[in-house]
Amino acid sequence: MPKILIVDDDPCIRLLLEQILEELVDEGVELITADNGEVALDIIRREIPEIVFLDVMMPKMNGFDVCNAVKNELHIEGLTIVMLTVRGQKVDKQRGMAVGADRYMTKPFNPEEILDVAREILRL
Repeated sequence: MPKILIVDDDPCIRLLLEQILEELVDEGVELITADNGEVALDIIRREIPEIVFLDVMMPKMNGFDVCNAVKNELHIEGLTIVMLTVRGQKVDKQRGMAVGADRYMTKPFNPEEILDVAREILRL
């Protein structure tokens, strides 16, 4: 069963992403959430999701550090990290890509685009 991990410290954003992606549950996708980077990294190690929608600015461990750990320390194959953040400056995007993000999207986001990205990555 493919898994999508939603990581954001804002409960409203987590809920919104769950609502956007919930139609994929009918197609056999499991949705998992985390409210900070430390919890996310633990879930990633245990569950190895196919997609992580990852916020940047979070307590305990920011998204850049989580992404770096997953891509450059754990070297988990087949995991796509989509940075999803309000930090839309060119330097932020460059930093995200430098630590291994596969995609970089800014908030506010288009719900259809989120769903399309997930479908494309999961080949649904």
